[in-house]
Amino acid sequence: MTGPLDGIRVIELGGIGPTPFAGLMLAELGADVVRIDRPGERNPLALAAGLRRSRPSIAVDLKSPAGGDVVKRLVDGADVLVEGFRPGVAERLGLGPDECLARNPRLVHARMTGWGQTGPWAQRAGHDITYAAVSGTLHALGPAARPVTPVPVIGDFAGGSMYLVVGVLAALIARGTTGRGQVVDAAMVDGAAHLLTMVHGLLGAGAWRDQREANLLDGGAPFYAVYECADGKFVAVGALEPEFWAELVTGLGVDVPGEQYDPDTWEEQRSAFAAAFRTRSRDEWAEHFEGTDACVAPVLSLREAPTHPHAVGRGSFVADVNGHPVPRPTPRLSDTPLRDPGPEPVPGADTRAYLLAHGFGADEVEALITSGAVVQA
Repeated sequence: MTGPLDGIRVIELGGIGPTPFAGLMLAELGADVVRIDRPGERNPLALAAGLRRSRPSIAVDLKSPAGGDVVKRLVDGADVLVEGFRPGVAERLGLGPDECLARNPRLVHARMTGWGQTGPWAQRAGHDITYAAVSGTLHALGPAARPVTPVPVIGDFAGGSMYLVVGVLAALIARGTTGRGQVVDAAMVDGAAHLLTMVHGLLGAGAWRDQREANLLDGGAPFYAVYECADGKFVAVGALEPEFWAELVTGLGVDVPGEQYDPDTWEEQRSAFAAAFRTRSRDEWAEHFEGTDACVAPVLSLREAPTHPHAVGRGSFVADVNGHPVPRPTPRLSDTPLRDPGPEPVPGADTRAYLLAHGFGADEVEALITSGAVVQA
């Protein structure tokens, strides 16, 4: 059974973080993706982040003329090129969009950067936390006293990889009408900002305060917050609707003053909720609220999440080739399902086999390996 992107060939120029995650997603959507790694790659973020799975790896010295020619020949027959270089680097390697699209006018050239291809910060270094900071997202996260340092999902993966993949899919659909490829400029700072669309809408309407822990959905409201339990673990509460709030209050067995949405009573409500939650352990509260609509859920650790009955029931996690649980690719499609995670090859593990299967002769491949333009691990 083939995936929804069966028949789409993707060349992924190796990187770290959001670029390989986009390659992973395209591969598990069924595309024929090959990752082009640097010979002798040693960066642990490139090797040990779990993002190399489900597609072959070839090792190519992009700085050598012969290595660059290898990639150009592969691009000639590709549908998509994914790269995550700083602006101008691909051009210096002879792999910029002008040259690639001249060779293959139907190519979708997908570019992943932190700050985008243009703008005064385009050449500046950055990471997830800096993109989250400048986008306004970091300001909105955490308690009132200070922002928190989030795990790197806001800029890298939500604002970066996901938007790059959406751009690739949109460009492929547009190509079906126009017959032309195009450049996808995916900037992590843009994506991180776009994720705040609803918050900006509420802010503009006067329904959001530009402060942390001061709003309905950021911990400001006592019925949408996290509470510590007797065992030092936590539960998350999201009882926004009045009927859910009523079930929460009844389940906790507390008396609270005023109406749910009266901010003047929120601190008293919060104190009552906090005191009640401290009387039982996290798992006792989870069992107590099982089957209700109080919107109370245990805050699970990374190791606990795969064992939750709902995750088990849906098969939300699957064992990788080493037996470790990893999230199953999503979303779920009824007719052309996504692939389960495949193995993670070492850089250059598939160089010889891949080139032989994609138009290179045996003598030619051996000459490239001998010269060091490509490397077979």
